[in-house]
Amino acid sequence: MPEHFAMMNFPEVSTDPLERARRLERIHAATLSESDEEETPRPVVAASWQRSLQARIDPNGWQPPIVFAADELEEQRDAHSLASCLPLLRRTLLDEVGECAHIMIVTDETGHILWREGHPSVCRKADDVLLSEGTRWAEETIGTNAMGTTLATGTSVQIHSAEHLVCTYHSWTCAASPIRDPETGEVIGSIDLSGPLHTMHPTLPALVAAASRLAEGELAEQMRRRHMRIVEREMPRLRPSSGESVALLSPYGRVIASEPRNLALPEGAVPRTCGEEFDAGNGRKAVLEPLTEGYLLRTYRVSGVKQRDSVLRLRFTGTWPEVELNDRSVRVGQRHAELLAALTLRPEGLNAEQLALMVHGEQGNPVTVRAELHRLRARLGNSIVRTKPYRLGVRVEADFTAVRSLLREGRPAAALERYGQGLLPGSDAPVVRAERDELLAGMRAAVLAARDPELLWRFAHTDSGRWDAEVLEQLLETLPVRDWRRAGTRTRLDRLLNDEE
Repeated sequence: MPEHFAMMNFPEVSTDPLERARRLERIHAATLSESDEEETPRPVVAASWQRSLQARIDPNGWQPPIVFAADELEEQRDAHSLASCLPLLRRTLLDEVGECAHIMIVTDETGHILWREGHPSVCRKADDVLLSEGTRWAEETIGTNAMGTTLATGTSVQIHSAEHLVCTYHSWTCAASPIRDPETGEVIGSIDLSGPLHTMHPTLPALVAAASRLAEGELAEQMRRRHMRIVEREMPRLRPSSGESVALLSPYGRVIASEPRNLALPEGAVPRTCGEEFDAGNGRKAVLEPLTEGYLLRTYRVSGVKQRDSVLRLRFTGTWPEVELNDRSVRVGQRHAELLAALTLRPEGLNAEQLALMVHGEQGNPVTVRAELHRLRARLGNSIVRTKPYRLGVRVEADFTAVRSLLREGRPAAALERYGQGLLPGSDAPVVRAERDELLAGMRAAVLAARDPELLWRFAHTDSGRWDAEVLEQLLETLPVRDWRRAGTRTRLDRLLNDEE
């Protein structure tokens, strides 16, 4: 016998449903009046009655609350994942059983009836007792019923006649089964068949349970297709650096692809907070990066090896940024170069909010910065770019910091050699702009103070000094009268002065 059938809470089938209903009425009356009665309710019914009475449900007269108006009901239906399963459920529970006088009901996880379809005469009778769309049939709102009890217990349930706590529904019999989300395992709704006592066939409860399994299979196939689309879109990200593992996670944290394959994570190892290191078990750390749909998880083994001998070389004053790690060239884009510049200028470390402001300005988003930093860490290694706070964990040799040091030492010629075209000339990041302006001011002042024609000539051919009138004027003053460079300098200065006029 399949496991899900063995877990069903169905009563023994009686050859005379009306006689069984009379017997249940006696049990109902005796139990609620606390009189001596040999027969007692089935355990699943007794437990449900207890929960319902604790919720102050009146057995002698109670109605389910109407929660959703017609327009609100449409919104709830459109948003619910079971909407896609309706054609399958109709075929299974309505089309295949012919003219049986029953109705099919589909609820959400809290017992709201979202759909009700079936035999017209039974629908009219259901309307009389508010067994209708938009009402809520949880145990705490209407007492023991198949839908509410299956949601409360997470198992398939049949409630027959006087097993309903509220007397209004003693002429009804219902069978329901929960439907679970294949990804989370959580109950997302229930499927129910209800009808008058004499119309329900004894095989219908098993049919309801089978329909719920078919719906779960349909949801699982939809999940599989969603995961395939995520994998196709994000596959280029599954490229771990040395010593790392990378996993692509669904929006609910399920591993749907990984490198290496079959990467296993400990239970509860994936928190939803992105951008912070956490323990992934087995001596590994991990960082979660948000994607358009889902997450990218990078894990790496914690190493006790010190990085003192590693050197990160940054050449950011040329036409494009260049990065070397221990003589290994690493390709980085403009945004990663800006982050490295910020971390170099603030060696004590920064948090994501500070970096967002320094790199993106007032509109900066810390989540975006965390994602950029995790991609940078994937390129350089997690021991190179550290977290809490974000900082560089190796010795850094940067040309732009060397310029400042050389100027302090009074060596303008060596400083100009390293100055190049200025710090990341194409960047508009606030931290880069501020440092670039300070370096330019210091470099320009040192060159002008030196009054050295060779220095002035070299500075006049940088992007910063090419159209600097004071530099060009001093260059003309210091160049020898017959120096060939005077003519070109004079022409450029005249053009600059004429443009200013």
